[in-house]
This record gives sequence, C-alpha cells and structure tokens, in this order.
Amino acid sequence: MDSLTMTRPDDWHLHLRDGTALADTVAYSAATFARAVVMPNLRPPIRTVDEADAYRSRILAARPAGSTFEPLMTLYLTDLTSPDEVARAHAAGIVAAKLYPAGATTNSEAGVTSLERVGDVLGTMEELGLPLLVHGEVTDPQVDVFDREKAFIDRVLVPLRDRYPGLRLVLEHATTRDAVEFVRACPSGVGATITPQHLLMNRNALFIGGLQPHHFCLPVLKREEHRFALIEAATGGDPRFFLGTDSAPHERSRKECANGCAGIFSAHGALPLYAEAFEAADALNRLEAFAAFHGADFYGLPRNRTSVRLERKVWAVPARYRLGDGEVVPLRAESTISWRVVSA
Repeated sequence: MDSLTMTRPDDWHLHLRDGTALADTVAYSAATFARAVVMPNLRPPIRTVDEADAYRSRILAARPAGSTFEPLMTLYLTDLTSPDEVARAHAAGIVAAKLYPAGATTNSEAGVTSLERVGDVLGTMEELGLPLLVHGEVTDPQVDVFDREKAFIDRVLVPLRDRYPGLRLVLEHATTRDAVEFVRACPSGVGATITPQHLLMNRNALFIGGLQPHHFCLPVLKREEHRFALIEAATGGDPRFFLGTDSAPHERSRKECANGCAGIFSAHGALPLYAEAFEAADALNRLEAFAAFHGADFYGLPRNRTSVRLERKVWAVPARYRLGDGEVVPLRAESTISWRVVSA
C-alpha cells in the first residue's frame, strides 16, 4: 500500500502550552487533526470552568486562518476541586477532568495528593458520566521509575475501579503490558490512549549514541516486551485503545540541560509516525479506526466527516521547529519519516 485515505483523526491527549507558543503548537496539530483533548497542566493550571473558557478562547484565536480545529477542554483536579465545579464543567461542555498525582510529571505540583481528598468529586463524575483522565504513575521514591505505572495500577486504579465502578476512565499514555491487561479486564467504561513514541521505541532509545534528552518523557519508555503489548493493543482493533499523541513541546534549552523536562514533541508528524508503527505490524487497515473512530465513540462524539490522505513518501525532519520565541527539537529530528500527510 503506497497511499491511504482515511477519516480525519482526532488527538485525545495533547499539550498546546500557552502564550507565544500557541500560534505554533495549534498550527502543527490543526494541520492533521480535527479535534484534540487539551491538557490543563499550565502554570497556573486550568482548575475552573472560567479558566478553561479563557484558555479555549486563546487556542481558537491562535488557529490558522480558515482552520476548524476544535479544542476539547479539561479541568485540572486538585485537592480543593469541588463537586459543584465539576458539575459546572460538565454542563459547560468540558469533556473530562485530569488527575495528576502531585509531583508525577510536568506542572503537576498542584495535583491530587490523595484520592480520599477528591472522593466526592469522583462520585459526582461517576453520576454525570464525566470521564476521568489519569496520569498513571505513583510518586513513591522507593518505586523504580520503570515500575511506577504498574504500581499505580495495583495501588490506585484497581481500588478506584472497585469503589467507583461506573466512573468512566482513561489511562493516558499507557506504556506497559500491565496497563493493557488492566483495561482489558475492566467490563466497560475504561479506555487508554497510546502515543507514537511508545509504539516505536523502547527504553534503549534513551541511551543510544549517548544520553538522548529528546526521548525523555513521562511515563518513561519501557522494555521491548511492553512495546510489543502496546502494538498488539493499538493494532488489534479493540475500541478501548485510541490515539493520544501526548505531544508535549519544551523549548530546546529546557530539554538540553542538567535537569531536563519530560516530554516529546510529535505533532509535526504524528499520524505518519503511527502509520509506520501500524505498517510494521501489517495492520495499516486498522489505523483509521484507532485514529478516528475509537476515541470519538468513547467520548460519545460524532465521527469526523472529512478525510486525510497519507502517502508513502520519505521526508527529512528538520533539526528544529519554531516554538513561540524559541525552538523545539521534534521526534526524529535530523532523521526521516516514511509516510507523509499530503491532503487534509
């Protein structure tokens, strides 16, 4: 297969940042995706309906001329989030609330310190059918960084599911066989997003040729056995798994430093990168459902009516892209991608 026309996809996990970066980040994603679930971990985070509305307005103002890209907004849960604010969010069309364990990842310091502190909020979300998006890692320093997702599933998600069986839940950027097995074991209402980097790379990519800061993300890349499990889940046609790039740009200076930030920028070539992974698994015929159907169906939103076309066409990824007043190093910088979006 040398070309593929498919329903225009959506990105169900995206970081757009704010300020001067918005004009660039929105353009990169809007070139391919119709909609995106926008993460709320700004500084300060998006904790209220009013803050989400204001952020949405800034995103819409940053769209390229003629773009119909639609940001789907989320709330950042804290220990102080109230059930009333969650109810307001649901009524206002906010699509989900995001759980960051405090200190787990970028700008998560204001996140939830204990699920007991947000029990009433989770009960309200269960009643309303508002999905909970989860960054699934424990912050216990005694747990190995490569085991933090598994520990979170065992310590937090399994009890959470038992206590709130009707709560709709998305395990974001799943990275392990354990995550795949957790989702499959749940009877309904649980899904997971999968990133291109976790389909294409294992943890060796962090160290080949020296330390690779632009391959550092959280959750961190895992062993090859876990990558295989993710490929099987993504390409197997199971509607509980869907596209979420977790494209997370940081300025180059914040990655190439003594305490580099976690995050991989992939929005410049996200769909072609997924195409590479699906082609390697001999499953290009299932890319459309993973990218354009499963997520929309999970969120109860209509599938897109427009299409995109991919061609097998090798192209060179530049060393850097503009990011506001600075620059970002993309995934596959100074290398190539074997597919390209030629019509969107």
